[in-house]
Amino acid sequence: MEKHSEQPVKMESHANHGAEMGIINGEKPAENMQMQNAGELQPIFDRYFEVKDALVQSDGKLASTRAKALLTAISKVKMGELEPKTHDVWMVKMKALSENAEKISDSTDPDDQRVYFSGLSQPMYELMKLSTTVPTVYYQKCPMYNNGKGANWLSKESSIKNPYYGSKMMTCGSTVEKIN
Repeated sequence: MEKHSEQPVKMESHANHGAEMGIINGEKPAENMQMQNAGELQPIFDRYFEVKDALVQSDGKLASTRAKALLTAISKVKMGELEPKTHDVWMVKMKALSENAEKISDSTDPDDQRVYFSGLSQPMYELMKLSTTVPTVYYQKCPMYNNGKGANWLSKESSIKNPYYGSKMMTCGSTVEKIN
């Protein structure tokens, strides 16, 4: 795997909406927030899984198309309909989601897209932790990607289908958390 000089777009904190990790009123969403119905965010989750599946297939053109659909879904979120805690986290994560999805959509090279997919997966994980997800979602990790630093992704399947290496190393990775 080539080393890329580009980095996934990092999340920025907003003074009124918590720190980068989404700490709101002293609570971390991944640890202490009650699960909520996915509602407004379900189309975003659905499009994310479509981007992931395209990268599993190493289909850069399809990943680009699906990332454009993800951008559309992000733009259609009605923030006023989000639960207050979800709204706060959304405000922190929205920029990273949009910028990484846009970078994926701007390319048709799966290796370049994968760099930004890793930046897309972390804020998606934080949002998915707030939502009731049916069926169960699996938070998975490839330990080899990014020069051995590893990278995570979300999957609706418990079996490993690695979006970072596709058919080169389809089953490289493990499930690190089950979200339901």
